[in-house]
Amino acid sequence: MQARRVAPALLIAGFVIASVVMARAGEPRALLELFTSQGCSSCPPADRLVAQLANDPSLVALSVPIDYWDYLGWRDTLANPAHSARQRAYARVRGDGQVYTPQIVVNGATDALGSDQAAIERAITQTDRKTGAMSLPVTLAVSNGALNVSVAAADKAPTAEVWLCPIAKAVPVAIGRGENRGRTITYHNVVRNWLKLGALSAAQSSWNVPIAQIKADGIDAAVVMVQEGSHDRPGIILGAAYTPLQ
Repeated sequence: MQARRVAPALLIAGFVIASVVMARAGEPRALLELFTSQGCSSCPPADRLVAQLANDPSLVALSVPIDYWDYLGWRDTLANPAHSARQRAYARVRGDGQVYTPQIVVNGATDALGSDQAAIERAITQTDRKTGAMSLPVTLAVSNGALNVSVAAADKAPTAEVWLCPIAKAVPVAIGRGENRGRTITYHNVVRNWLKLGALSAAQSSWNVPIAQIKADGIDAAVVMVQEGSHDRPGIILGAAYTPLQ
């Protein structure tokens, strides 16, 4: 399918910003995935907005860098082809074919322009009405050199997968060519890898992941999400949590 570029909307005044010291082990109201690119001149406002959203304890906000704008003259240093494939999979499931940057996918269910804060808030409200969205408690804790993951029992145990995303909380990048040439942009909560922990169960599930196995490439935090569907057909986010790894 053809990718397209959408001009950014004006940023609207910010979400409530809170300082988070402990892992957000409760039930955030939304998981946000910003599909962005260092080669996209429309993306910096969305990247700045994610920096704000990442500090809101009621949200789990991720930057998911894609690679399909690399031909414009700058190879994105954080991009992963798997991210581009995930964005296209979302478009297939929604049935609208919309793949662009900066695009934000909310709770795996709907999308919005990544720099339009009001549209993002509307999308969060819209997904709140979907059965099961962000309803499953996910708890993270760091102890004894391991990340301890606990996912509550699911009443009906829908087909769903549990994914661990090691992330880098802040990555400054000096861009030498392309549409953002000469700019240094900091990307926040950058997904660096996808690790499948297992499938959702009707019973409570837990995993212990040695931090040494995931802490590389500047990784200093982690997100775990429970998502309906499969890798190729991602669905609604049933639950998610974030924790720093220090």
